[in-house]
Amino acid sequence: MRSPFPSPSGYGQGWSANRRIALLATGLACLLAIAGATVYFTGRGEQHRPPPAAASPSEADSPAPSDGARPTDGATGSVPVPPRVSDPVEFAKAAARMLWSYDTRTTRHEQQLAGMEAWMTEESRYSDWSSVSAQMPTPALWARMADQHQRATATVTEGHYPSAFKQALAEDPSAITQAYIYAVTVTGKQRIAWSKGGQGAEDRSVTLAVQCRPSQDCSLVSIAPRVAP
Repeated sequence: MRSPFPSPSGYGQGWSANRRIALLATGLACLLAIAGATVYFTGRGEQHRPPPAAASPSEADSPAPSDGARPTDGATGSVPVPPRVSDPVEFAKAAARMLWSYDTRTTRHEQQLAGMEAWMTEESRYSDWSSVSAQMPTPALWARMADQHQRATATVTEGHYPSAFKQALAEDPSAITQAYIYAVTVTGKQRIAWSKGGQGAEDRSVTLAVQCRPSQDCSLVSIAPRVAP
């Protein structure tokens, strides 16, 4: 059963291929050059959705706010804060879980965006906020989703460095020191629920560019082209 409205985690809407490739060429230097022929983007087009999955009580069966309830007053609503970790894979897994999760019952559109932006690198030379914010629906659509109490939770199956990234890094280990940006592919499952018992689930996969400089916490650079696994 499909949600009455699109999920805001449909990556790829409005992306510029040239911009993504140019950004990664700058951030990763030659690390992804080998993967150039295999780069492709996760489209926003129609995706197969499995039959409704039984969701846990904390997901689909959680009570909706009362008629008079309002979204939280916090600056970022229900969006989690980025973890203070220095491992690129662990950070990418947490970031993917954040990107695949939302709750329109408790979080306003601007809060969701603010929460997502808090995960971004502060180095403007590398930060590609547009690739991350592009997954968000318009404020009007978010409001319609909120009318249906639409929310999503996510579980992460695994995260790994794509083989092309590892090969390029092995051939030129010093290249990573230019920006300390790593490509990490994360897979998992997203479960969506909405009013009147509506629910569904689908597999997710995304490759993220993550910056982890020595002695600093990791941060998100962009939703990256996905390379051969």
